[in-house]
Amino acid sequence: MEWTSRGIIVSALLLLALGSSIAKVEEEDPEYWRAQARQALKATLSRKTNTNVAKNVILFLGDGMSITTITASRILKGQLQNQSGEDSVMTMDTFPSVGLIKTYSVDFQIPDSAATATAYLCGVKTNLNTLGVNAAVRNGVCKSQKGNEVTSILKWAKDSGKSVGVVTTTRVQHATPATTYAHSASRKWYSDADLPASAKRDGCTDIAAQLINNTDIDVIIGGGRKYMTPRGTKDPEYPWDFLSRGKRQDGRNLIDEWQQKKIGKVAHYVWNRTDFDAVDPETTDYLMALFEPGDLRFEADRDPKMDPSIVETTEKAIRILQKNKNGFFLLVEGGRIDQAHHDGRGYMALHETVAFDYAIAKALELTKEEETLTVVTADHSQPFIFNGYPFRGQSILGKSPLWAMDFKPYTTLMYGSGPGHKKVNGSRPDLRDVDTSKETLNSIYT
Repeated sequence: MEWTSRGIIVSALLLLALGSSIAKVEEEDPEYWRAQARQALKATLSRKTNTNVAKNVILFLGDGMSITTITASRILKGQLQNQSGEDSVMTMDTFPSVGLIKTYSVDFQIPDSAATATAYLCGVKTNLNTLGVNAAVRNGVCKSQKGNEVTSILKWAKDSGKSVGVVTTTRVQHATPATTYAHSASRKWYSDADLPASAKRDGCTDIAAQLINNTDIDVIIGGGRKYMTPRGTKDPEYPWDFLSRGKRQDGRNLIDEWQQKKIGKVAHYVWNRTDFDAVDPETTDYLMALFEPGDLRFEADRDPKMDPSIVETTEKAIRILQKNKNGFFLLVEGGRIDQAHHDGRGYMALHETVAFDYAIAKALELTKEEETLTVVTADHSQPFIFNGYPFRGQSILGKSPLWAMDFKPYTTLMYGSGPGHKKVNGSRPDLRDVDTSKETLNSIYT
């Protein structure tokens, strides 16, 4: 124990000594920082308030994109450009107004993406796992759904004559995109195969069917092919993968039905990069692009020959929608940020966030600020931690130079829960008899 403590003290002293020697020459001059402060103040004070009525609205939703996620992604973005990263700027950082939101559902302190999506898209708080309905609806109880549906901003925009679209990196039937068009007592009712017998008996409809029947959506981009086709239908990209085959038990091919509804219009259904690139926004009225049987691949795993990036899908959507003289509403979801966090995969989560930020930059490039309201937000957070004392410019995905009490290194990015939790004798500590108000969870888990 004595040697461990002594080693930590030595490491800390080295950390302070080395850490003080890496500053750029200009950063040692106080005027360098004061000049930046004056420039920032001048820019803020000279900013003119935009009092116009928005013709277009683009809502960028980073699912599970906590403040820590943004901070770490900001550094990664700079490091991917061969910079130290700490002074890098995300596109979302440049927005004139910044705020924080409270997230909770009617029945739980910590919400899920269905409950939060209903809040920010429909303006109504609801219960966990329910979407497009009010809090009178009980999770998974179809009978409670009738008469308690609430509509979203996407429908409001369509009813007012605007074009509307949804772009996501998850399946288009997932909680966030689904809330723009569907009403469901369970976010998990992706296709009719997911509906319990009671829900079918009581007349509830699966989310995929609602996608093509509820609101006339001009642009639909994401994944989720398998929920649209009859059970056993071979996937065009993975014909020998049984898990990728169609799921529907009612025999309906919703992709064909969607195309039949668009007779007389220029409507394209695509599932690969080649066909997507061939879609001409100037002559296209409707686009449905489903690039995977389920969720899209993580950005770091994406095959650019088969699947476009979120930057490219966002651009295509805007170019199609902006032809409407009345304007448009577009939801762009970086949905796999959250899914990477759920699996404790910080690398994937950060790369998803960087790609998401580039999509925001592309949207700003394609639209006019005086007529377009662009909002970037998250729906909830994740227990993602940025800690330790990494040196300036050190890889955000690396380890702290100061070791832990067990004299072992640890990463600067950690999770407060999930697959990376501490195990004792092969199992996670039992907290039932632990007074966590007196003992921090950090000391228990790490």
